[in-house]
Amino acid sequence: MPPVDDPSQGGTEQPEYGFGTAAVHAGEPRQKAGQRPHDADHADGDLHLRRHPGARATTSRAASTREEYGRYGNPTQRIAEQKLAALEGAEDCLLVASGMAAVTTTLFAMLSRGAHVVVTDDSYRRTRQFLNQTLHRYGIECSTVRAGDYDAIAQAIRPNTRILISESPTNPYNRILDLERFAEIGRRHRVKTIVDATLRDALQPAARSRYGIDLVLHSATKFLGGHNDLMAGAVLGSADIVDGIRSLLGVTGAVVDPFAAYLLIRGLKTLALRIERQNANAQAIAEFLEAHPKIRRVHYAGLASHPEHAIAVKQMRGFGASSRSRWTAISTRRAGVVDGCRIPRIAPSLGGVESLIEQPALMSFYELTTEERLQVGIKDNLIRYSVGIEDGADLIADLAQALARS
Repeated sequence: MPPVDDPSQGGTEQPEYGFGTAAVHAGEPRQKAGQRPHDADHADGDLHLRRHPGARATTSRAASTREEYGRYGNPTQRIAEQKLAALEGAEDCLLVASGMAAVTTTLFAMLSRGAHVVVTDDSYRRTRQFLNQTLHRYGIECSTVRAGDYDAIAQAIRPNTRILISESPTNPYNRILDLERFAEIGRRHRVKTIVDATLRDALQPAARSRYGIDLVLHSATKFLGGHNDLMAGAVLGSADIVDGIRSLLGVTGAVVDPFAAYLLIRGLKTLALRIERQNANAQAIAEFLEAHPKIRRVHYAGLASHPEHAIAVKQMRGFGASSRSRWTAISTRRAGVVDGCRIPRIAPSLGGVESLIEQPALMSFYELTTEERLQVGIKDNLIRYSVGIEDGADLIADLAQALARS
């Protein structure tokens, strides 16, 4: 892309770039040969943030930040934050050491003794554990309501409610949150709304700019990094809220190291390509599994049978790269289908270029009894398949042979 003059000085207006272009260039201003120092802040790496005007404040503030101490941030971290803010359409972003650090630091910063939180039940279990066990010790109450029941969410709000928190898609059953209804409930009751969008697997500005969700969280360990080689989390939202969380991070210390931030920047450059392939693979696999006689049900928003398929079509560019399936019969001691697959690795994570498969009852929730797992919605015959970028035909053939042998 050629250098772009500063529009405020009478130069040409920056064109609106697509998601893939922004993923490669956003947040990385670079001075071109022959530019005056004054022009450096307006190199093309900066100006394609014009697509989401609020993100420009992040760039200008970060560019003038004095380096003081590693716990308060580093230049590589700030570039990653600017790139994420540009892609999400947020005013600001805070990068932290893990997805759970994004959750815990945010909630610690926004809550105090006597506060109340409403969380949906089909949310990441460590988030619910933090709310119901850790924060409970500090005098913070939590109500859990059924995902998708918006009347129940509104009815659960109390005078001391400060936060509504959910996921979209949810973990583990890929429920899709109606962001418009969720945000409207928060605005009506003057309660902050937080959405964990880790399983969405691609940043989309809809949550912030179109529907008015206050904060969006990501485990950048997953799809954003994309290579299963880093740990990081992101908090995105308005500058005033993110600044408050950043201030607490300087005390609690869940900072991301510069090399992890560099790996995230590298991973984001291929995000658009990876997500396109992963979404296509996941859709094909979900359709194959839904038609298979040994599969009881497939939980994937790209299928018309999904309860929130219409919402997903409205809100999402793709339907995700992680599907959950329930087999008609499966051994709790030996998951024949899982063991029979030759391509995906058996692992509990998701979002990388390699396909992963697991039986949550035996891996992610191994320490719970069957009764305890059922209380949190985990059935013994549930399988999670996180789809990678391999050839889709190979993945389907591999599943077919595993199913035939199971």
